Amino acid sequence: MKKLFFAFLALLAFSIGQSYADEAAPQFNDFPATDLFNGKPSKVRIISSRDRKFAARLRELSGQRPNFAGHYTLASWGCGASCIQTVAIDAKTGKVVWLPFTVCCWDSDISEPIEFKRDSSLIIVHGSRNEAGAGVYYYRLDRAGFTLVKAVEKVAS
Repeated sequence: MKKLFFAFLALLAFSIGQSYADEAAPQFNDFPATDLFNGKPSKVRIISSRDRKFAARLRELSGQRPNFAGHYTLASWGCGASCIQTVAIDAKTGKVVWLPFTVCCWDSDISEPIEFKRDSSLIIVHGSRNEAGAGVYYYRLDRAGFTLVKAVEKVAS
């Protein structure tokens, strides 16, 4: 009976903790985009060695209408089995901002491992970063690049 009681307490604590984590999760409207760009997108600026490595892909994305953080075009493409890399191109300046890791190994019930909106600077990343860890990670795009806002690590079962 004592073991059952402690199991119940552990389950209750986990449920409350999980509920709190869900409630405290950053929301898109917590990070509104302040500058919605509707003009003609600038050509991409190929500057870094990583930009040069993916220049053809970046040029392909250049000129597309913004879909993220008001004036960025966010795009992902495969980099292996169940692996993607992501970039944001500023439609106003052509500047390239790379998500500083690849994303892989998201749960099978997740259709898109990266969630984002045009009117928010928040992205939500599901899965593993650079094939390490697992969970849901909240980043915002700011002047410094992608900045971690919150990480909710998946508990191994």
